[in-house]
Amino acid sequence: MNLNSRLFDRIRVKSKSQEPEPAPQNVCNHPGCQNFGEFRAPMGRLREGQYFLFCLEHVREYNQTYNYFNGMTDDAVAKYQKEAMIGHRPTWTMGAKKGPAGGGPDGNSFSDPLGMFSRKTGAKSAEPSQPRYGVVAIKSLAVLGLDETATPDIIKARYKELVKRHHPDANGGDRSTEDKLREIIQAYKQLKSSGLG
Repeated sequence: MNLNSRLFDRIRVKSKSQEPEPAPQNVCNHPGCQNFGEFRAPMGRLREGQYFLFCLEHVREYNQTYNYFNGMTDDAVAKYQKEAMIGHRPTWTMGAKKGPAGGGPDGNSFSDPLGMFSRKTGAKSAEPSQPRYGVVAIKSLAVLGLDETATPDIIKARYKELVKRHHPDANGGDRSTEDKLREIIQAYKQLKSSGLG
């Protein structure tokens, strides 16, 4: 390391004469008291962030008589407490209509020209819409001998009927319909997993 480098010429060191002077001691703000005022006490309403400096004896005396709401009416105190719950920030009622200044015919600020979100539906069809099933569900219904209009209760009843008909115990031990029974059980499991059984 070269101590005669130009880089060391730019380093500045404070001399001892530039040390900061000690801060002046604060005197108690109580009239006639010359003690050191080390305790802060709020100045009051409408003067937030401003403090008196008192000695221990006078800050205790001040705290016993301090009332933030001094001079306020009961209604003003209640209003302040209500606003304190929301941090004294403005709020608006949720879901309130703005009035006839909005874009919709009923005064809403939302315009729905196609009627997609209105509660009024067009002409209702005579028959209720049937649920649409996937290919696997339709094949499973066909195995049970049912069509797409079958309800879960009908599917369950048909399943029980076919199991009783094709079970070997019901046929005197004849295992010739055992493959059909497996197919029926598999179809019912598929329908049950898709929420139809």
